[in-house]
Amino acid sequence: MKKIVFLFVLLIGVLGFSQILSSTLNKSTLALGEPAVLKITIDNLQGKDVKSSPKNELLPFHFDVIKDDINKQADSYSRTVEFAIFDEGTFKIPELEFKIGDKVFKTIPYEVEVVNTAKKDDQISDIMNNKTVDLGFKDYWLLYKFYVLGAIALIALIIIIYYFIRYSKRDKNTPKVISNKTLKDLELLKKKKYIENGNYRAFYVELLDISRDFITTQYRIPADVLLTDDLIDFMKKNNTISPENETVIEDVFLRGDLVKFAKTFPDQQAMESDFKNIKEVVKRSTKDIEFENLRSDV
Repeated sequence: MKKIVFLFVLLIGVLGFSQILSSTLNKSTLALGEPAVLKITIDNLQGKDVKSSPKNELLPFHFDVIKDDINKQADSYSRTVEFAIFDEGTFKIPELEFKIGDKVFKTIPYEVEVVNTAKKDDQISDIMNNKTVDLGFKDYWLLYKFYVLGAIALIALIIIIYYFIRYSKRDKNTPKVISNKTLKDLELLKKKKYIENGNYRAFYVELLDISRDFITTQYRIPADVLLTDDLIDFMKKNNTISPENETVIEDVFLRGDLVKFAKTFPDQQAMESDFKNIKEVVKRSTKDIEFENLRSDV
């Protein structure tokens, strides 16, 4: 009798100081997508820590977790996992490990059978008949406004690109732009100090090249391919260049040819005068172009 009492007291002591893990599954047979709940509880924790799989990762692959709640108190622990399965068949919930302090405890395994409750010959009926709705302008606008606005934006972008390309090219070839470019070329020639150093041949070669390029682009006269005599004759017949500018160009070009072929040797004053006169021709050329445009319009 004493032995029985001793064993009973010993059992009570062991149970009093040990943790109790239990688990319950509320349903073992489920319809497709029907929720079920698995609950794990641990009692008599005595302040020990509980470690298990992270939230939403406790169950195997086919189990779609809807909710995973963990509640831990000083002496108890509970974890409630709500899940659903969307495939037919039998699926197993294996033993799930929970580490309490230094010891590992496992739940019992479960099997869940998932069935398709819809039969092949079942007819699906609409709750109510379909209705025809008349759409107004506002409804169509709400449906298609982004397509309309996108098309308008695309057309506007094409127009902007077209005019940008057209007028950007035109701006590069305006009389004023051509004049400014030529004036910059003349200033670069001035900085080479051919006049101050008496290098008259190099001076006139570059001066005439700049002038020929200018006449070709500004007046549309093929000065880059014509000889000096032919160019002078062409200018007088063409009447695009004003008489004042024609006179300067004729004088400078004839003197430049004489210098290039070593038939004359200009002094510094003559070179400075020719440089200044060509510069003035470039500045006055815009008026020649404006006059020619007015004459063409008439």
